[in-house]
This record gives sequence, structure tokens and C-alpha cells, in this order.
Amino acid sequence: MSAAGEIHVVPNPRWGVRLLAWAAAFATIYGLEVLLDATLIEYAQRIILLSGINIILAVSLNLINGTTGQFSIGHAGFMAVGAYGSAYLGVQLAPVLASVLGPGPFADALTFNVALVLGALCAGAAGLLVGIPSLRLKGDYLAVVTLGFGEIIRILFNNAQALGAATGYFGNSPTGLPAYTTFTWVFVWVLVLVAATRNLTFSQTGRSLSAVREDEIAAEAIGTPTTRLKVVAFSFSAAMAGIAGGLFAHMQAGVRPEDFRFEKSIDMIVMIIIGGLGSISGAVLGGIFVAVSLELMRDLQQYRLVLYALLLIVIMLVRPEGLLGTRELSDILPFGRNKRGKAGSS
Repeated sequence: MSAAGEIHVVPNPRWGVRLLAWAAAFATIYGLEVLLDATLIEYAQRIILLSGINIILAVSLNLINGTTGQFSIGHAGFMAVGAYGSAYLGVQLAPVLASVLGPGPFADALTFNVALVLGALCAGAAGLLVGIPSLRLKGDYLAVVTLGFGEIIRILFNNAQALGAATGYFGNSPTGLPAYTTFTWVFVWVLVLVAATRNLTFSQTGRSLSAVREDEIAAEAIGTPTTRLKVVAFSFSAAMAGIAGGLFAHMQAGVRPEDFRFEKSIDMIVMIIIGGLGSISGAVLGGIFVAVSLELMRDLQQYRLVLYALLLIVIMLVRPEGLLGTRELSDILPFGRNKRGKAGSS
């Protein structure tokens, strides 16, 4: 406060550093897209896109199964809601925004991202609808409820004539949905959602979710609103899966009910188990592992899934806690250890 009684607010320099860091990250992602387009074939680029989508799915499911300690095996249902929602709403939005902004890359980018957000809101609402009555259950009972939800959603889309029923929804164009999904948009969303999940996990709310995982009765005894926190985490996780579904739909130029069978939910569980339950970094590694390993084994045809299962068995025998366990990469890298050492000595 000055002599005249005026209050001077000192700006926080960290915000400027953060904005520069985000701008540098976005520029790096775009530069990588230009480089990959020039050097990699389309098949290799598809594997990279699938890896990014898998990262979002794994990080979202890890928030429920790893951080909160619940057991959901119907996450493909939320992915389906987001995929169909963003595909359908994107087709409806495209002519409206094109008439206002004029056709061009900006209108396409805005249409795509607004459709993704709307699809995520639909998936989040579905998560809220399922979570409110079911998250009072625990263990196997919750798993059965989420499994049933995933199958109900798939069957509903399989019989929805307005959305193409069993043949799937491909928009109004004979070539299918616009190919909006690119390396830049996939990994921008990966960056945003992983950062949001990390901030949530290491916040006071995240610590409360971890307390629910460790001992729900004790958490309730100290006044933690366990059911409300679980519903919030479940809805946020479902919305993230909806984003992944929208990216997947526009990568495939269409969306079909068979893309969201029970096996898709199992793949997501494999991702977080391989990486390590409760580890965000582990979920990232697990998502990449599943995408790359399945695609590299595609040429083996009938032996593909057998070898994939054997590979998972070997990993579980060697690393039963997953690649990272409950640790993050920052716990392994030298700068992470230094940070903890300083915190401990202060």
C-alpha cells in the first residue's frame, strides 16, 4: 500500500511463464505434425493418433479405478456417447458456423472443437446419470452396473435408426464424417486433459479421492462427502472418455456400435493395469503400449490376440504392479527427486 492509501497488486510472474510454456507446447505439437506428415506413411500416423486417443481413455479410467478406487468396466459406453454426440452435433453445426464465419479452416476447427465439447457434455451427463444411483455400490456390484450400462448404450445405438442403426453413423456426406482429427488436435487435447487430471489428482479434492480409495469408512468419519466426490470424478472421467470418442469418430470418418463392444472396455482396463493403477504417467505409457502392440501384431492374423495375451501375462509376471506402480515419472527422474528432497528439508 502506498502513502496515498492506494493498493498496488503485484502481478504473478509465474502466469506469464505458464502461458509461454503452453504456447511453446502447442507450437511444438504443430511442428511435429508437419514433420510427421512429411516423413511417415498414413498407417504409422494412424497408430500415433490411436496412441493419443488411448492416452485420454487410460487417464480418464485411471481417475476412477486408480485414484478413486472404484471398479468400472463399462467405460466404452461413455466413449460411445461422446462419439455419437460429437459426430451428430458436428454435422448439424457445420453449415450454421460456415454460414456465419464463412467456409474455411477456422470454421472447421471451431465446429470440431465445439462438437467435441458437446459430446463430452453428453458423456458427462451419462456419467452423472449412472453415477448417482450406482456409486453407493462397491466392488463387483459396481462393476456389474457399469458393464450393464456399456452394453445398454451399445444396443441403443445399434437400434437407433436416426443414427444409422447397426451400420453406423457417417453423417450426410457419401465420404463420411469430415476428417477433423489430426495430430495437432489429438495431442492438444491430450495435453489439456492430462494437465487437468494431474491438477485434480494432486489437489485437495484429489487427496480426498485417494482417501476414499484407501478407506471409505474412515474418510466419511472425518466429514469427506464420499458419494459426491465419487460422482464428480465419475462424471469428469466420462466426459474425458467422450472427448476420446469424438476424436475417434472423426478419425474413422464414421462411428459404429461394434466399435464400442465390451472388449473395448477391457482394453482400457489393460492400459491402466499395464501402466500401474493410480499413476497418470503409467496410464499414458499403458495407452501407448496397447495401441502400438495391437497394431504391430495385426499382420499375425489369427495368432495376434494369443501373442498379445502372452505378452500381457509376461508383463504381469515380471511387473505385477505395472510399469510404474503408483509412481509418476517425476518420482523417477532426477529433478523430481531433487524437488522432493527440498520439500522434505524445508
